[in-house]
Amino acid sequence: MDLKTCLKKMQLVGVLAFATVDKDGAPQIRNISAIHYESDALYFYTARGKNFCQELLEDGRVQILCYTKYKEMIRLSGKAYAVREEEQEKWRDTIFEEQPYLANVYPGNTRSIGIIFCIDQGEVEYFNLGVNPIFRETYSLGNAIIREKGYVITDACIGCGKCEKLCPQRCIERGTPYKINQQHCLHCGNCYENCPVQAIMRK
Repeated sequence: MDLKTCLKKMQLVGVLAFATVDKDGAPQIRNISAIHYESDALYFYTARGKNFCQELLEDGRVQILCYTKYKEMIRLSGKAYAVREEEQEKWRDTIFEEQPYLANVYPGNTRSIGIIFCIDQGEVEYFNLGVNPIFRETYSLGNAIIREKGYVITDACIGCGKCEKLCPQRCIERGTPYKINQQHCLHCGNCYENCPVQAIMRK
């Protein structure tokens, strides 16, 4: 798996869930399909009068989620920004051409009520529950720094093997100390909760 394939899978899913936070700190989720994909960016359309648009203009942080029929979860976490005024029409026309249904929603010149946003920096996490063991990996969109997640076994490990036996995905390998194979880890925390000497740390 790689970033390019993740973006292609998101495009094939079509409708993505976009999560933001409103001015009161409450989570808000919308389904968006007015999207155009480039190899290194994602462009999307929304109307200026929508709360969604105001949340993007005021803060910009957004998390996008899709789930394929193959039990693959792809999550993009980034910051959206309105593209430059001189490029708005170009990207708007591109999105309307690729999504013909939008002409029914915003006929004629009413499409000008919309703003095109871009995300070209962010983390893209791929998580496949349809294989055994599960598989996960994170990719950088643009120059975004990837934040490590999950758990790690420290040098305080006494090699008792309890974590290995309790891991639902069998992703813990013996060693000094034992090691978690991060690509197959669920991040469930079972090893963390059951380590007798608290040798496992949350990243």
